[in-house]
Amino acid sequence: MARRKVAPVRELLPDPRYNSTVVEKFIRRMMVDGKKSISTKIIYDAMSIMEEKAGEPALDVFLKALANVKPVVEVKSRRVGGSTYQVPVEIRESRREALAMRWVIQAARSRSGKSMSEKLSSEMVDAFNSTGSAFKKKEDTHRMADANKAFSHYRW
Repeated sequence: MARRKVAPVRELLPDPRYNSTVVEKFIRRMMVDGKKSISTKIIYDAMSIMEEKAGEPALDVFLKALANVKPVVEVKSRRVGGSTYQVPVEIRESRREALAMRWVIQAARSRSGKSMSEKLSSEMVDAFNSTGSAFKKKEDTHRMADANKAFSHYRW
């Protein structure tokens, strides 16, 4: 573990279209090889498709989808006396958001479809309706934490 100072959290300017820092974080997390303009175009196209599919404002669908995918607890490995236990721990808000974004992007990339914006919009609408692979990943994480709650006294 590094003993240096903790890296400061950088100030993030909101994206120009929706004036939301969450959308800007998603754009940056989606970016591949530093190509932010391509990432921005994909997400804005996906937002317009989501608006058509869900029949609600795109930003509301986006935020609700992320909220549905955010996990509350996860399991961490903890070695105690030669054996490893999966200990359930609560997650801080910034990590919840990061995991939700990562899972949605990962699920959209593994989806079969025409363009990335269509795949992303489909995954977001599924997350909005509490279905889809990203939501399933959250459910699996919660189920694993629930199954191992007997080891919660090993929390550190």
